[in-house]
Amino acid sequence: MAGKRKRAGSLVCVGVGITLGSHLTPLSRSHIEQADVVFVAASDGIVEKWIESMNADVRSLQPLYAEGKPRMKTYREMVNAILAEVRAGKKVCAAFYGHPGVFAWAPHRAIALARKEGYFAHMEPGISAEDCLYADLGIDPGTVGCQHYEASQLLYFKRRIDPGAYLILWQAGLIASRSVEESSEAHLQILADRLAQDYPPRHRIIVYRAATLPIHAPRVERMTLRKLATARIEPPDTLVIPPVCKLVPDTKALRKLERIRT
Repeated sequence: MAGKRKRAGSLVCVGVGITLGSHLTPLSRSHIEQADVVFVAASDGIVEKWIESMNADVRSLQPLYAEGKPRMKTYREMVNAILAEVRAGKKVCAAFYGHPGVFAWAPHRAIALARKEGYFAHMEPGISAEDCLYADLGIDPGTVGCQHYEASQLLYFKRRIDPGAYLILWQAGLIASRSVEESSEAHLQILADRLAQDYPPRHRIIVYRAATLPIHAPRVERMTLRKLATARIEPPDTLVIPPVCKLVPDTKALRKLERIRT
């Protein structure tokens, strides 16, 4: 169980947020500072240097990535590296970009294995790209609702899209990719064709990327759906498709609710 330590050694996975220096919570910072060893998974070397200022033993997981190397292999190697230090009886902190539980396989797997082996392990939340998206684009997910899908998953499976709600597609720059390669025009065309089943070609969509440095602005590029295939979509980018129709009242449910009130 998460709250019961059976062996020496522990693990906490924390999120450093999206924007450097702005999003780290005091509790997560404390975990980084007090750990025996800190692993960091961040594509930006500046983030690694920043975390190195908080602890004497900081180890980057970034070298585990390689062009053409399956991402799942990299993720498993991350878990193995983290668990090796936990099993050695050390207090381990693993710091991940954004929220450690959002689009991050390695933290969930490392925590599950540590708990299974009798070590104390838990996760501290961080500010994710989703949080930044709501703020930067002025979207309230409670207004008409939001659907969130990983872009490749939308293509792999038969998912039902509600065109009356926002559609958020994550990792649109890594469609059908098992490595770090970017989506090609052919990949994006397949995605555009899928979206065309529910949205007209002239429907305006948004390419979004949260700012990683305080001096940078987020990427907010609006275009029509028909231009998606030829657009510059990179791994950090997210697609936001606004509603194309108004919500349709459910008259039967409304009548039932009215009877309850009366």
